[in-house]
Amino acid sequence: MQSHQLGSIVPVSGAHTNRRLTRRQKAAIVVRYLLNQGANVPLTELPDSLQEVLTTQMGSMRYVDRETLADVVAEFAEEIEGTGLTFPRGVAGALTALDGKISPQTALRLRKEAGVRQFGDPWSQVCEAEAEALKNILMSESAEVAAILLSKLSVMKAAELLGGIPGERARRIAYAVSQTSDATPEAVDRIGLALAAQLQGAPQTAFDETPDARVGAILNFSQAAIRDDVLSGLEETDEDFATLVRRAIFTFENIPERINERDVPTISRDVPREDLVTALTAALAAGDALEVAATFLLENHSNRMADALRDEISERGQVSAKDGEIAMTEIINNIRALETNGEIKFILPEEE
Repeated sequence: MQSHQLGSIVPVSGAHTNRRLTRRQKAAIVVRYLLNQGANVPLTELPDSLQEVLTTQMGSMRYVDRETLADVVAEFAEEIEGTGLTFPRGVAGALTALDGKISPQTALRLRKEAGVRQFGDPWSQVCEAEAEALKNILMSESAEVAAILLSKLSVMKAAELLGGIPGERARRIAYAVSQTSDATPEAVDRIGLALAAQLQGAPQTAFDETPDARVGAILNFSQAAIRDDVLSGLEETDEDFATLVRRAIFTFENIPERINERDVPTISRDVPREDLVTALTAALAAGDALEVAATFLLENHSNRMADALRDEISERGQVSAKDGEIAMTEIINNIRALETNGEIKFILPEEE
């Protein structure tokens, strides 16, 4: 083979040639050798400038004989064996090495001060996340963000997730996909970084519960008239959020659909008898969903207990709406305490 066919960068002469090679050329030889051996070389962790230099160097080289290859690999192995300790490059590497060892607040502040990117390719992490976590994003983020996420997923995974959310929400996201044609790579990258941080549990949020759960908890302790008025307003402003809030709310009317029959005696056990009788009396007189809930509670006690309660209800007479609502709230508070302590479990409402 003629010398011009071998390329002018690496002549074929073994040890003498090895001494004349630059470090870039040696690095290219080692990387090429490792790739040929099937090794997973994490080149993406290198700065973009070094990736560019390495790629250009490999593209300019043509042939290396066995003796030169052996010398370069041996030299590389000697350097590795002689290394006692290495430190990560820059703040980004140090933060990665200290992940979990320093406080999240300190890590976040250092990243901001140094302008350090927290994730390499955020979308690779997002797309590999669990389906349930991605579904939560589709339900909680804006339709525009959800559309970007859906567009980055595989067709099969996107179809599966879209089929698992309420129809109105799915239609809104699908429409938002049609508005993503002008999305810039920078904007998509920023969204990916935000979602990756969210999936990794960073940054920390001020609240442990979701917005719908917080609003639902507040409305649980509100008067029925106020609760209905707030829900009506939410439906006019954001129907999707209103649906989530309704699922988070647990009121007396929800007892038959959210409580297991076997848990009814446990619920009644810790409620003062007077409050239980007052609540049942008011609910039976109110009719509709309240009456259904009261009947459910009575029918799932023992016959003896149910008969005793019915006798006390008939003797109780008329109950004011205010007293009835206070007594029902007492029962609901007791149910929520039992559920929090793990003594009972709610039946999850079916998604529309």
